[in-house]
Amino acid sequence: MQTLSDAQLRAITGEIIAAAQKVAGRASEVTIRPQMAHSGDGLAAEVPVDNIYLSLINPSQQIALAHSLTEIARRHNLSIVETSSGDVERFSLSFRGNHTHVVHVITPLAARAPAPVPRGSSSPQLAIILDDFGNDRSAADAALTLPFPLTISVLPHLVFSAEIAESAYRRGDQVLLHLPMEPQSAGASSERSELRVGMNARQVQSEFAAMLATVPHAVGVNNHEGSRATADPQLMQELMPALRARGLFFVDSRTAPATVAYDAAKRSGVPAASRKVFLDDTPAPDAILAQLDLAARDAFRDGSAIAIGHPHPATIAALAGAVPALEARGVRLVFASDLVH
Repeated sequence: MQTLSDAQLRAITGEIIAAAQKVAGRASEVTIRPQMAHSGDGLAAEVPVDNIYLSLINPSQQIALAHSLTEIARRHNLSIVETSSGDVERFSLSFRGNHTHVVHVITPLAARAPAPVPRGSSSPQLAIILDDFGNDRSAADAALTLPFPLTISVLPHLVFSAEIAESAYRRGDQVLLHLPMEPQSAGASSERSELRVGMNARQVQSEFAAMLATVPHAVGVNNHEGSRATADPQLMQELMPALRARGLFFVDSRTAPATVAYDAAKRSGVPAASRKVFLDDTPAPDAILAQLDLAARDAFRDGSAIAIGHPHPATIAALAGAVPALEARGVRLVFASDLVH
């Protein structure tokens, strides 16, 4: 297996960053996230790959960057493949069949983030959290084409966890850690790691820190599963100081009626909120639209509501078609952070 040396890899990375900053401006934020990937020759070995993320608004900038990347590839005898999915353009560079770099170019929607809502405003606010991201890059790309604020909740330790979180952040969306917790049914759990009843404070801190490290830009947490965990006062008491110390908020997904997570967060001084509606327990278009309408009615009645869904094709399609109509009725799409207290 022939690969680039570490020095060669980093030198090319430096050239790519210089090219990106020349196109986008020196002040632009370019992020590098190294990872190990399986080699392209069928062997079990892994090779280093530098993932490089940047945001470009002007199509002419993307054309200029493509020309620069093609020239860099030519100089270093690399192959280059450009792919497009939604509003994400990717340039994959390879040396003798092994990826060396993937440049992710994300187009942000400049007007995506809503203007601040004045205190006392009667405009109903709705936050839509889409969670369970991490395994499926195409599902994330589809969600990130939706032209309104989304809160993207990403499972930790998965192959695309960091990539999806980085892309969502650069699109202007909000990122949460979708924190795995122990469900009531022992057979329902399949996560690499999760918070379990009986863990002490040190174990909770260690597991949580390791999960959070794989989801960059997370500003809060909502629970994944957790029907047993969120009903356990001791475990929730151990978790909340870890959130408070990092300035994170908590959204209770309310996977079970007996949850005490929201109350534990409030007692610990952690900003918190609770989910009002699940959008796609029944992943059929009519059912999703009915749940979305229910969430809107809750927002009109209570002033705000949080709805949780998943990146199913039917959910994405329903949101794309129905949210503009809700906005026309006066519903304001906001991030989850806007609704925590």
